[in-house]
This record gives sequence, C-alpha cells and structure tokens, in this order.
Amino acid sequence: MDESAATDRPERARKLFAGPITFLKSAPALQHLPQPSVPEIAFAGRSNVGKSSLLNALTNRNGLARTSVTPGRTQELNYFDVGDPLVLRLVDMPGYGFAKAPKDVVRKWRFLVNDYLRGRQVLKRTLVLIDSRHGIKDVDREMFEMLDVAAVSYRLVLTKADKAKASDLAAIHAATEAEARRHPAAHPDVIATSSEKGMGIAELRTAVLEAVES
Repeated sequence: MDESAATDRPERARKLFAGPITFLKSAPALQHLPQPSVPEIAFAGRSNVGKSSLLNALTNRNGLARTSVTPGRTQELNYFDVGDPLVLRLVDMPGYGFAKAPKDVVRKWRFLVNDYLRGRQVLKRTLVLIDSRHGIKDVDREMFEMLDVAAVSYRLVLTKADKAKASDLAAIHAATEAEARRHPAAHPDVIATSSEKGMGIAELRTAVLEAVES
C-alpha cells in the first residue's frame, strides 16, 4: 500500500461505511460460515460491553446489530457485508463472560469461537472491546490468550468512553495499552470510543480498512 493510499484512507473508510451494508447470515456452527472470499474483521467482547451499539455506530445504522439488555443473547457468528462491490465482512462474535449461561452454552461458544479463530484464513483482525468504566478483566485476558495462541492479530478498543471521567479514562487507556504490549498478537495502539457521542468512530473505521488492506 503506497503512502497516498494511506493518506486518503480515512476518507475512503468514511465513504465505505456510508455505502451499502447488509446483514448476510448467522452461523451457529462452522459449516454455516460463508465462503472465505473477502477479508473479515471480527468483534469480540464481554456481554454488555456495548458491541452491538458500537457496530451500529461504526456503520451509521441504528438497527444493523441488535442491542439487548440480556447478556449472552448472541450465540452465533453474525455476518455483515460491507461495500458494493463487496470489500469486507464484519463478524459479530458471541459475547463472553456471561455468568448465568448454562455450561453447555459456554462450551459451545468456546468451541465455535476457538475453531473460527484458528481456521479462518480471511480473518484479518479481531477487535476486542473493553468497557472504559471497568478496564480489562480476567475473562478478557482469557480471550487475549485464545487470540495469541491462534496467532490472530487483534486490537483493543475501549467502549463507553463518555461514561468515564477524563482522568479515569486516561488511566484505563494507559493500562490497556500497557497490557496490549505484553501480548504478541495484539496491536500496540488502543482506540477509545463512544457509540453515543461518536468519539473514536472515524478512527475505528480507518483502523478497520487499514487491517483489511495490510
């Protein structure tokens, strides 16, 4: 990718996410995945971290990803096509860390996610969402470990940044970047976002396109 392409990437990312974006399918198991024909960017995070809201903000569409107050509602890989002609696919992964889910549901989640991460050649990057108010939890570190072992490039994204005090946000941001530097597959830079206020959304769009083009 030449320097001029990198320079105009923010504007190309803006236009891409202002264009056609459609729900493709839900995949409850690997055999239901779409053909690996275009780059994929996956979204992971604890239940209620604000994943659906961030996907809606990223794509500038209110109802693209369903938001729910019930943790652990999403138990499938949900695919969204971006661009016409098709440029990439967003993959909404099941939320993790939901304490009230039955053990067989948790086991099914782990198999589905682990198999997807290990075997998906077109997966360019996983964005792991961290709640700005709470920071990294042990269950997040389990996800980092899963990604490190699978050798899947990932980047940490802080959500709900508008809900945290500025001083607290700065401390969480620094701690999150320090954690990222300890993991071999993690991108060193952390993006702070707010779905409600639009903070960091343009930067996130650019980061998605950068991962696709790298």
